[in-house]
Amino acid sequence: MSRSVSVLLPMVPTRAEHAAPFAAFVQWRGARALWHGQALLNEQHQILAQLTGMGLGVPFGIGVSLMPLRHPVQAAIEARTLAAASGHPITAGFGPGARALQAMVLGEPYKSPLTACREYLNIVRGLLDGDEVDQRGSYFSYAGALPPAPAPPVRVGLGVLRPGMARIAGEAADVAITWLTPPAYVRDVIVPALREGAEAAGRPVPRVVSVVPMAAAADGRNPLTALATGSSSHFGAPHYRDMLTRAGVRVDPEDLAATAAGLLAAGGALTGDAAEMAAGVAAYHAAGVDEVVLNNVGVAMLEGPRAVLRDLEALFTENGW
Repeated sequence: MSRSVSVLLPMVPTRAEHAAPFAAFVQWRGARALWHGQALLNEQHQILAQLTGMGLGVPFGIGVSLMPLRHPVQAAIEARTLAAASGHPITAGFGPGARALQAMVLGEPYKSPLTACREYLNIVRGLLDGDEVDQRGSYFSYAGALPPAPAPPVRVGLGVLRPGMARIAGEAADVAITWLTPPAYVRDVIVPALREGAEAAGRPVPRVVSVVPMAAAADGRNPLTALATGSSSHFGAPHYRDMLTRAGVRVDPEDLAATAAGLLAAGGALTGDAAEMAAGVAAYHAAGVDEVVLNNVGVAMLEGPRAVLRDLEALFTENGW
């Protein structure tokens, strides 16, 4: 079971030493990978490469790098460098970010985020496959190839919330990465759209990775408060609000705990004892998710990283993972 369960780094480290206990947990417990999201406080590839230099090279996932911040050629170089440094396959996930971020970085948002994602992935995937790329796109262009270099595989991912982006992932990505998506929504909306895109492109259906909020039951802890705290920025983003509404979760911007309760009722978050959380993970696997990434950001924000490590250790130990 643990090979299909991964861990999200629950805070943004300023030094690799801050992330080391989580890499050690993944290494010794045999979790599938350690994931790190995009941040403006650090450069995620450098933190993960530093962990490797500390003897903590494990499979890594980047979920997700925001496309406006790096050209796809640089993205391919960074991903391959991290795979070579770690000695493990990595998943390099990308996404367009919110329209507000696109405007901040680019001056205006993408008129067609779907086109931007397709163009971006085509360049990254082509370069990592060793191809000579020749693309003149509306948003991303490149003509050339990367010098050959030995490295473990890089699986190219796309952040997916809604059917349009899922079809693009089916066409061009190795992995579809979801966040806050309840299992029934993954099964009924995301997976069929992935299959549709893959069939149209004549390629395999991408693996599905779901990042799932977790707040284990613990003395003195209000799990809804922890879940709401860790997901507050996502609950406020228009594209997440739209996805959650489609999934049947009522989003109340004035009551984040109520939104967290709705997400929990839909199976889109984990709480309770170890057996209850394992059942929640199993529901994702039954819905077609290949890898569940445990997201304890809320617990880390309220109680610190040691509390997260205690929760993870108890979860893995009590379930025999």
